[in-house]
Amino acid sequence: MSKSKLEETLNCLKEQKYIIEVYGLGYVGFPLAVKLATSGIKVIGIDTNKNRINGLIENSLLSSEINLKQEFVQTRNNGTLKLKSRPEKNQMPKIGIICVPTPIPDGKIKSDIYVRAAVESFLNTAKSGDVIILESSIEVGTTENMIKLIQENGFKVGEDFGVCFCPERIDPGGRMGLEDISRAIYCSDDTSFDIAKYIYNYVNDSDLIRVDSPRIAEVVKSFENAFRLVNISLVNELAILCDKIGINVKQVIDVASTKPFGFMPHYPGAGAGGHCIPKDPRFLSESAKKFKLNFTTIENALNINAYMPQYIAKTIEKSLEQKNLPKSIIVCGLSYKSNVEDMRDSPSFKLITNLKNKGFEVYGYDPFFDEESIEKYLLENNLKELNFTNLKSLKDLENISCLCIVQHHDKLEQKILNIYEKSLIPLIYDCQNKLQKNPKSKSTLEFLGE
Repeated sequence: MSKSKLEETLNCLKEQKYIIEVYGLGYVGFPLAVKLATSGIKVIGIDTNKNRINGLIENSLLSSEINLKQEFVQTRNNGTLKLKSRPEKNQMPKIGIICVPTPIPDGKIKSDIYVRAAVESFLNTAKSGDVIILESSIEVGTTENMIKLIQENGFKVGEDFGVCFCPERIDPGGRMGLEDISRAIYCSDDTSFDIAKYIYNYVNDSDLIRVDSPRIAEVVKSFENAFRLVNISLVNELAILCDKIGINVKQVIDVASTKPFGFMPHYPGAGAGGHCIPKDPRFLSESAKKFKLNFTTIENALNINAYMPQYIAKTIEKSLEQKNLPKSIIVCGLSYKSNVEDMRDSPSFKLITNLKNKGFEVYGYDPFFDEESIEKYLLENNLKELNFTNLKSLKDLENISCLCIVQHHDKLEQKILNIYEKSLIPLIYDCQNKLQKNPKSKSTLEFLGE
């Protein structure tokens, strides 16, 4: 019995005669491409953003990528990683890994627009025996739609063409690397699963949990982030209640955390941002609407999440009015998460908008803020223009009434402590409840949830 094209591809993998194309060199695709290329695999990193490609060609990396610079430069020098804006034909079997962003569907744009474009790009140079692995977070039913697209191009998925969905699990700025995180995966057939296991052996030792259908894997990914969103919103609503009661929410959470079962601590803040937590749960909500259902838990969590910047702005305004201080403020820590430069859907930008609407003079500071990326930040936060004055440092604090800390970057720890200990600003508002009160300071320190 002759071998199928997918079995031939699996044999080529074992003989190291194949190419991997990674589509999207962002927070997911870039570290994946470097990880695979470092293992000696021939990888082509593809990104339609020519500025990104040109920057990488010049070895210009984001702050969160600096730890990969040595490996990146090495893979570029030895030729295992090549950078392109589009794929090229190749006689060897190709595995395309799709790591492009997925926007929230809003009637004007579909969530699969970039995924579909990447799949179509791969298909332009595809042949029998090739495999596509989707890693992008996607709406329920997207994998099946991509399978239809592939079959419309003349391939038989599961016979001469493989399709997998292995949703990314990455923790930017966290302690766990790609190699530490297990992955859920759907595969169109057993041979494609063997191919995926072979590839992910270089990523996470093939720690893959196979599921029976693409919809299970899609819901798993969205539910993981829905869990985070709901719990973050729950603790933020608790923080608002603690404000009214006059108790410290962090003490409540810390003591509750001593329960050895049935509890997982989450901590308050200005709201969940980034590319996943505020977005992926919406895929479940949108799926529910197709069945005339309301996923009320998610909808309520989204509403609470959206309310937090408004609540914080109102609280700060009230505190300044009580102290008879002018409405001037520095919002500190503009990224969506501590110790990363990612500004996508950041609560800081929403807080700034609320403060501006209340007549505040607003300054912003973040050591990761890149002046050359302002257009990108505006797009990522649905803004038409930068509505605050960006500071290059935290030195000139004259006439500033309040320092609002949204993200506690490690780089800012000593600067913020110095401002507090030397009483350089009348009011410091800590959204994350991390600063320790110092009775010697003349600055008033307020927390979200106290």
